[in-house]
Amino acid sequence: MEMPMKRNQEEANPCSKEQAMSYKCLNDNNFDREKCEVFFVNYNNCKEFWNKIRLSRKRKGIIPNMPPLSERAKIKEEFFENLNKNK
Repeated sequence: MEMPMKRNQEEANPCSKEQAMSYKCLNDNNFDREKCEVFFVNYNNCKEFWNKIRLSRKRKGIIPNMPPLSERAKIKEEFFENLNKNK
């Protein structure tokens, strides 16, 4: 049974969905880490991305350092737009 994502959990951890997917994969695959490698990579990429955002905002004096949920989709969208422009 899948547990619903709590808003405060997602607010505190922007990668809570990726984390939950990693745990689910482990549970579904009898804790065989090899079978879940793609989920671990995705989770680590997520953490790296949001840590960069947090540090950037901190350097700029933006509070809170971690953007609220309402701003995160726009931040990701802008990141991918800029990524595609640089290809």
